[in-house]
Amino acid sequence: MTTEALRPSLFRRLRLMDGRGRAAWVLALCLAYFAALVVGAGLMSDAGLTTDFLHKKLAPCLEFPFGTDWLGRDMLVRTVKGLTRSLGIGLLAATVSSVVSVVLGTLSATMGRKTDAFVTTLIDLVMATPHLVLLILVSFACGGGATGVIIAVAVSHWTRLARIIRAEILQLKQAEFVMVSRKLGRSPWWIARKHMLPHVVPQFAIGLILLFPHSIIHAAGLTFLGFGLSPHNPSIGILLSESMRHISTGYWWLAILPGLSLVITVKFFDVLGNNLRVITDPKTSQE
Repeated sequence: MTTEALRPSLFRRLRLMDGRGRAAWVLALCLAYFAALVVGAGLMSDAGLTTDFLHKKLAPCLEFPFGTDWLGRDMLVRTVKGLTRSLGIGLLAATVSSVVSVVLGTLSATMGRKTDAFVTTLIDLVMATPHLVLLILVSFACGGGATGVIIAVAVSHWTRLARIIRAEILQLKQAEFVMVSRKLGRSPWWIARKHMLPHVVPQFAIGLILLFPHSIIHAAGLTFLGFGLSPHNPSIGILLSESMRHISTGYWWLAILPGLSLVITVKFFDVLGNNLRVITDPKTSQE
């Protein structure tokens, strides 16, 4: 059978695939994309980051697919290395934020009314503060750099997931199987390990994946505004900030191509998180 005969059948199978199958494909594509970025950054020579005035301000071509900047540096090398660095910072910030969400959400639901009132008040206070202002203030107070960006993103992004975790645990505490376990003499640790944890872990994983693209965007935004990473090492925020000085003179590739790479990366993980949320939701998992 020829390739042309097989192609419609393959497309038909992809169209008829259920939510879990589509999510698996998106996950595979995201992991492949992430692995390609990491491997590409490792394989690319740092020679593209050195100054070369003989090749400055070149438009995209076969030799330089993303063109070169005003110092003759290869924009493809800078973009891949900068995107890899932004992904690492975004992943670390999202992980810290998710852990904070789980800890505070669990404490709020299990440690009594005073703790619950304190955590819910803290959630309302953080959510009431303008997002960008809070990011800038925390990053500035922490001295900027990668540490400041990670702390700023983590401090400003934990509230929604904490509310979800709190509501999930409060609902589980009133569930019939939990109440039966208490009557049978099971310890709180046994109930938490056998009944609470299996329900919280999926929420944590999906929350982490959904926080990841937001962390990347806000880390790049902070760096673009000058409150984030050092300009000595390439990152997407640095590339976009530097390109603003030259884009008005016609050097569009300095901003468009790194920015498009950032948008594609963020969209990959946003679609992944939404697909996983749909297939794990009991109301939609059977659709």
